[in-house]
Amino acid sequence: MVATAGTEDGSVSSLIAAPGNGGPTVLRILLGAQLRRLREAKRISLEEAGNVIRASHSKVSRLETGRVGFKDRDIADLLTFYGVTDERDREAMRDLASRANAQGWWHDYSDILPNWFEAYVGLEEAATQIRAYEVQFVPGLLQTGDYARAVFLLGYPTASPRELDRRVGLRLARQAILTRPTPPKIWAVLDEAVLRRPIGGAEIMRAQIKHLIEMSQRPNVTIQIVPFQAGGHAAAGGPFSILRFADYDLPDVVYLEQLTSALYLDKPDIVDSYLMVMERLCLEATTPAGTAKYMRALLKEL
Repeated sequence: MVATAGTEDGSVSSLIAAPGNGGPTVLRILLGAQLRRLREAKRISLEEAGNVIRASHSKVSRLETGRVGFKDRDIADLLTFYGVTDERDREAMRDLASRANAQGWWHDYSDILPNWFEAYVGLEEAATQIRAYEVQFVPGLLQTGDYARAVFLLGYPTASPRELDRRVGLRLARQAILTRPTPPKIWAVLDEAVLRRPIGGAEIMRAQIKHLIEMSQRPNVTIQIVPFQAGGHAAAGGPFSILRFADYDLPDVVYLEQLTSALYLDKPDIVDSYLMVMERLCLEATTPAGTAKYMRALLKEL
């Protein structure tokens, strides 16, 4: 749980405690949100805060949105400027900053993990619900190892066997969130083309569909299929994911992956638009209860 807000005099209303999971990405966002509240309670501008830590207003903005790490000296100077004098509060925030600067488990894969995707892995770890719409591939959290390898071969045709092993290893390591004591709710809506495109060949695809059938039986996994017969639909723009979190300081995030980069959208009106599209897709898709039957019938066709 996080301190709810800075009080009007700029003090921290309670000590900050880190959430149970999520790693440094989430901790940076939480600490940044707390610093923003403290600054706004004192009606201090980004420029004024930047002057205190010998940086630009854009640096402060990046700190408050959790996009960069924290220097202990900067945290201490900002807390003093914002009027936070209680030593327990100061130590709690500085300790949180230290943990926010730690490296997540995915740092072991830094050789094959692009910077633009690193933030997603951290957010994925903290999410309580992940909704995804896919038009070409099975979502990464639901892929088998063989299917994942076939997908990577499409994007990295000259990769060495070791590099492919590393990429598949990272993808499978991410799937550990599905079996932890409090797993996130996964709700995947797949275009029928995802299941009919034989990625890696017929046998790998059959094994992947069987895996999806098994996964759909889990209480925290929902899978729906948008059949070809549904015609055009609201998500003609392409695949997207929506991540939701337990802590109110973490807004819903829409994730749009591109060829060599990604977009993270969290403005409420934009997120609401994607949520509306997702709801319409769910209405056009097979029911969760009917999805396994649909995939079994498809297996017979294949």
